[in-house]
Amino acid sequence: MPSGNRTIGSEAPTAVLLPGLLCDRAVWAGQLTVLSQRVRCIVPEYGELDSLPAMAHAVLAQAPARFVLIAHSMGGRVALEIMRAAAARVNALALLDTGYQARAAGPDGEREARERQALLKLASSAGMRAMGSVWVRDMVLPARLTDTALIESILAMIERCTPRVLAAQIRALLTRPDATEVLTALRCPTLLLCGREDSWSPLARHEAMARLIPRSQLAVVEECGHMSPMERPAEVCARLSQWLAESL
Repeated sequence: MPSGNRTIGSEAPTAVLLPGLLCDRAVWAGQLTVLSQRVRCIVPEYGELDSLPAMAHAVLAQAPARFVLIAHSMGGRVALEIMRAAAARVNALALLDTGYQARAAGPDGEREARERQALLKLASSAGMRAMGSVWVRDMVLPARLTDTALIESILAMIERCTPRVLAAQIRALLTRPDATEVLTALRCPTLLLCGREDSWSPLARHEAMARLIPRSQLAVVEECGHMSPMERPAEVCARLSQWLAESL
């Protein structure tokens, strides 16, 4: 299940880095080289698991007894399920561009379901890249849509996914449990990080999370949307490195 992880020594702490929807190891490419100098990095894959608790238990099955948990987007919701199930195993937690609430009831929740299903329909009919070209418009800072290297790296990552995996991840997100009580119960050092212009998981949501979590820090990455590890890799890496130095 891990993908090409670097080993730096059995005595080194382990960091489990969780990717989000449609993402794989490439989402962390801008951080792995630097972080691997301090910790042993594991980047799990979710396969076709279709619930956040199932994803969490699959990650726990391959993780060591104690580890640091770093998670982006949907991965943050998987991380919260890990904390619900096995908080004692996590030394420190970083949540990037994510959320904690269940799908809204009523029209807002129905609209979310329609929008996600429309992406799946497009992926099934026109291919993952065509779907990704639509999806990415809301994922990065609008000014970065002309950054060919960035957009190509995101689309290439999405193309490595399949409609079956996308369908499973959509089911997981639409049935996501509320994690408010998980946040209030957190006792490990916790970093929240968000792109200033993240329209998908906005800063206000992370500010609300920070108020719920004891001992939390909130970091904001300027001129950045939802895909902060790829949009601003150096800034995200610097903040994670500082947090690791403080937490380990």
